[in-house]
Amino acid sequence: MATVNFLVKGKDNPATIYLRFKHGRTLDYTKSTNKIINPKDWHKVKKMPYLRDEHLKNLSTKLSDLGNHLVKAFNDEMPDNINGDWIQKQIDIFNKVYKRAEQSDYVIDCIQNLIDTAGSRTNGQGNFGLSKSRINSYKNLLKIFSKYQERKRFRVKDIDANFGRNFLDWMLNFQHYSEGHAKKKIDDLKTVCFDAETNGIQINSQLKNLKGGKVKNEYVIYLSPDELIKIEKANLTSEALENVRKWLLLGCNLGQRGGDLLNLTQENFVTKNGLELIELKQQKTGKRVTIPVLPTTKKILSTGLPYKIAIQKFNNQLKNLCEIAGINEPTKGTKAVMLNGHGKEIEKDKKGNYLEKGIKRKIIRIFPKFQLITSHVCRRSFATNQYGILPTPLIMQVTAHGTEKMFLQYIGKTSYDYAQQISDFYAKQKTN
Repeated sequence: MATVNFLVKGKDNPATIYLRFKHGRTLDYTKSTNKIINPKDWHKVKKMPYLRDEHLKNLSTKLSDLGNHLVKAFNDEMPDNINGDWIQKQIDIFNKVYKRAEQSDYVIDCIQNLIDTAGSRTNGQGNFGLSKSRINSYKNLLKIFSKYQERKRFRVKDIDANFGRNFLDWMLNFQHYSEGHAKKKIDDLKTVCFDAETNGIQINSQLKNLKGGKVKNEYVIYLSPDELIKIEKANLTSEALENVRKWLLLGCNLGQRGGDLLNLTQENFVTKNGLELIELKQQKTGKRVTIPVLPTTKKILSTGLPYKIAIQKFNNQLKNLCEIAGINEPTKGTKAVMLNGHGKEIEKDKKGNYLEKGIKRKIIRIFPKFQLITSHVCRRSFATNQYGILPTPLIMQVTAHGTEKMFLQYIGKTSYDYAQQISDFYAKQKTN
């Protein structure tokens, strides 16, 4: 555990107050706090000033705050970065005399810089502030990259095509990340390096050749109209499951992500020119969405909005709800499981506890469909079920997809499906 103590050396007046930082057997640093005191006012046992007057009380408070600042900064820092210079930097930051030096060219420092300055960066909507999901993605990259490099510290100029292949191989075959997640981390790493370049840091000429990109969505999990009817008619004996069913049916009518759906309140419901609407701002994209309140939505809300529920609890209870409703068709998809160091799934005991420690990763397998249901099924069910019924641009206005190509990929449609839709349209015209 990190500890901070203060001490005064010698009897000369004034005397400098020093800070001693200790953690374990390897970290032990003593630095000046840039504060002074008459040694007669220093309590050697309590290692703090005597509280004889207001000045000494204020000095004692500042020293306590400095100690707290240092411990908090230590808990947020990477262990390899802790040294005497780091201690001095934290003291200077606290005393407000620290000036930011030129940005470090170490990759982990560049990732941290991007995270630290996220609030002043322009996002995809042209506004200031990266989204919470983007910040979390960079924090995840920092964690993964730090584990990969261990004690070796890579510089931005070290990130070449060979590094990219090795890093990707390590994520896929040794850490057992999904292909989609691993490729996303490659894209995030490239973003960090190109951002560092704008600050004058040299990048490798091969950086652009790193292969990331999105993985084609081959497992589109949604609830068909027939399955939604089964869920609607399912006999439930729990108020909690009835509440989850209400959220699910509402979500499949509104086409929003789980976080946006579960944050709906009466304030989102408005009437304009006699038209009842739901207005919201999507958390992930920042886009404002307006959705008409359709008769099916009114029916679901006839007894009011369902009560609030945390998204993790919603995800867990969705599976119970769908199992009761008989949504158990064997379905291929991805599911998070616990894996051991050899990439094998860890079994549970009779109480549901894992038999050994491991890492949570997504695997591809055939499962009963209810096991694959999460809150995202709401948005995807709306988009998939309405495709071919409503004009695609109208569906996209609700789901807030940027392009039709993105939308079709999202619902798992191909160019063949698109051509089939056009053919069906003209066939219908001939019969009219």
